[in-house]
Amino acid sequence: MKLLLWDIDGTLILTGGAGVRALDRAFRERWGVEAVTNGLGLNGKSDRWIIAELFRRSLRRDPAPDERAEAETLYLARLADEVPRSAGYRVMPGIGEVLPALAGRADVVLGLGTGNLERGARIKLERAGLNGYFAFGGYGSDSEDRPTLIRRAIERGARHAGRAFRGDEVWVIGDTSHDVQAARAVGAVAVTVATGTVADADLRACGADHHFSDFSDPERLLALL
Repeated sequence: MKLLLWDIDGTLILTGGAGVRALDRAFRERWGVEAVTNGLGLNGKSDRWIIAELFRRSLRRDPAPDERAEAETLYLARLADEVPRSAGYRVMPGIGEVLPALAGRADVVLGLGTGNLERGARIKLERAGLNGYFAFGGYGSDSEDRPTLIRRAIERGARHAGRAFRGDEVWVIGDTSHDVQAARAVGAVAVTVATGTVADADLRACGADHHFSDFSDPERLLALL
């Protein structure tokens, strides 16, 4: 049996900048900072990491615990507004075919391994009708640290499946080097897909166990399993 842990942004879907717009709105409305995300690389970072970095960069201090919680609440409320109306929202190539094929297999368990806050992850997947494929996951609300949130996903996957998973039975699937590093940290199989913002050649150079340009040929992934 394999436990497949999927990243969201750039791997399953793209929101067309909805997350950036939600963060910009939250910080402008509450802390008076304009375009707070400008120039900040967001790829592979957890939401809590990003929010802390925005405070340090724009307000020159760490957020107090109540401020971090407030920022998360404001961001999620605006994300729920931005995602449904984002013109650039789209599902990545092949995902609409590969997820049903995987969900139909008795030897595969699907979960999420994402830096999104759990509620944010569900908001992003809801528009595409993908939430039903993922009963559990590891989220940015579990930890700023990606290996730690992947460990939480593995623990929840074991409870869901009623059995433990060896490292080589866990596949971490994502579109950045952060996903590869997290897989290595927990002894899992690293799978990259170049449907995000990282160039195909650069992503190949990260040294994942398996690499895909996209999942438009679902049979290749199914054959590997």
